[in-house]
Amino acid sequence: MKNENADTKNSPKGGSTAYGTIIAVGDSLTAGYGVAAEENYPALLERKLRDAGHDFRVINAGINGEKSGEALGRIDSILAQNPQIAILQTGTNDGLRGLSPADMKRNIQAIVRALVGHGVTVVLAGMQNLKKRKGDFDQLFAQAYTEVAREESVILIPLFLAGVAGDPALNRADGIHPTAEGYRIVTETVFPYVVEAIEKRLQSGE
Repeated sequence: MKNENADTKNSPKGGSTAYGTIIAVGDSLTAGYGVAAEENYPALLERKLRDAGHDFRVINAGINGEKSGEALGRIDSILAQNPQIAILQTGTNDGLRGLSPADMKRNIQAIVRALVGHGVTVVLAGMQNLKKRKGDFDQLFAQAYTEVAREESVILIPLFLAGVAGDPALNRADGIHPTAEGYRIVTETVFPYVVEAIEKRLQSGE
């Protein structure tokens, strides 16, 4: 299904770019818990994209404390925003609460399928469990993201918090939520995968 609100136009440099809406779906890591609104990664990403000539609005649809099943439960409201691209970051709270990685995977897969079914290009944020658990829990948790990305053929950010997770200088005292500087690094991590999604849509004529 083609999303009619996505379009292309000539950039100031004479090339082709795109404009439209990106929705950043996630929990407090997307919402930007503890930092100013202009310092969370969706806000920083919008500015970085526009500086690069991509005129996209980035909606911050992060909800503090949300689990993957709750994200699935609001899929209709997410789709109602009519995005062309969705960055999906969820599951953090599933892991922190020791909820089943298999159930988390099913929820994420259902969200991805709903988005793709409505013509949305998905960028899935890979995560590692932020609270180490015994057995194979952490391995199954991390694998869920790579498995969904492979099975549904969507773009995967291998590790959303690369270079940030575990660094006290880049996280708040809780050791979970990035500082403003941490979010700048997250934005740099996310950016090329979003550009890949934009280019994918341009190449397909969507």
